[in-house]
Amino acid sequence: MQMLSASSFLQVLFFGFGWLFFMRKLFKDYEVRQYVVQVIFSVTFAFSCTMFELIIFEILGVLNSSSRYFHWKLNLCVILLILVFMVPFYIGYFVVSNIRLLHRQKLLFACVLWLTFMYFFWKLGDPFPILSPKHGILSIEQLISRVGVIGVTLMALLSGFGAVNCPYTYMSYFLRNVTDADILALERRLLQTMDMIVSKKKRIAVAHRTMFQRGEVHNKPTGFWGMIKSVTTSVAGSENLSLIQQEVDALEELSRQLFLETADLHATKERIEYSKTFQGKYFNFLGYFFSIYCVWKIFMATINIVFDRVGKTDPVTRGIEITVNYLGIQFDVKFWSQHISFILVGIIIVTSIRGLLITLTKFFYAISSSKSSNVIVLLLAQIMGMYFVSSVLLIRMSMPLEYRTIITEVLGELQFNFYHRWFDVIFLVSALSSILFLYLAHKQAPEKHMAL
Repeated sequence: MQMLSASSFLQVLFFGFGWLFFMRKLFKDYEVRQYVVQVIFSVTFAFSCTMFELIIFEILGVLNSSSRYFHWKLNLCVILLILVFMVPFYIGYFVVSNIRLLHRQKLLFACVLWLTFMYFFWKLGDPFPILSPKHGILSIEQLISRVGVIGVTLMALLSGFGAVNCPYTYMSYFLRNVTDADILALERRLLQTMDMIVSKKKRIAVAHRTMFQRGEVHNKPTGFWGMIKSVTTSVAGSENLSLIQQEVDALEELSRQLFLETADLHATKERIEYSKTFQGKYFNFLGYFFSIYCVWKIFMATINIVFDRVGKTDPVTRGIEITVNYLGIQFDVKFWSQHISFILVGIIIVTSIRGLLITLTKFFYAISSSKSSNVIVLLLAQIMGMYFVSSVLLIRMSMPLEYRTIITEVLGELQFNFYHRWFDVIFLVSALSSILFLYLAHKQAPEKHMAL
């Protein structure tokens, strides 16, 4: 009974953390007008974190098996209800609310949008071998399988980009060699461009004042002979003004590019100075470590795809068994695999939650506005819930076999191997695309600097 109350307390704590994150991070610059959005986001975050809590309970053996099974079932039902029914409906409702022509029938159009979402959501499962044929149309496996496809795709895309971008960001090897002379030369070029813009705008202003004094602006000549006189006397000046204005527009665009390049050089110079500090050297070491990890992940993903391979044993147990057999020592593999798996899963959970929240915050600040903020927050809640449900599908493989039983029973007879193969395929595509993109961006940066 005490364990149940502790679990409920943690769930309330997760809800409160989601509420504070919503108020202090996402909506700190906006007025909260729709508390239903805040409640949905906080509830989604709470039940997503509760799934990870239940994974820890499985490893530690907290509560008896029937209680854990009940909490798993309840948690999955609630999170699926939110992700498939509530969030899509409210997204449609707030989208329609922003369209004035549909205000009177916004509930009807919100239902139409939700039915459209359900159609495409259901059709999503057709191309993928994600279910056993015996499952009914209203079974929980039908929903989890489709949510899993979307979530695993999202996880793989983020993981592929993160695995490449992290060493690229941390390692000082990829930093451009920027000197104070480079920055001063570019700043001098920027100041010269600004002076040219000011000079040409003065010429335009003087020409307009002269035309005004001559009466060419307000007292335009009328009649046929007046038109002839206007053409013969003022056309040259008009052409000069339009030509000068074109030059001003071109110089203003150049000044914007020079300003951005100057800011980039200053940021690179600061990163170079930071890389010489102790903390910078630490992150540089992490960059080399993650680069090795990235190469290893790409290699293993390729092997898994080519040979259609999915691991049957969790990585911790397999690694300990290989080490023990190689060294020929006596070692309690089962005991230590349990504790190391607990630590590994804990690290995965903490880093997943932290990384996702940071990504969601950046994404929200990049695209949100006062009108679209409610819709964006609901989309982030949808992404967050699908991400965490998919994390459970993939973390299951990192757990020893005896701790997967209840999770497998709750999730149903899904094709778990498909999700791991699908993750490898999307991860490989994302990682290789990120390598190509960062290579082109890194190669283009010096050329752009030379051109400016």
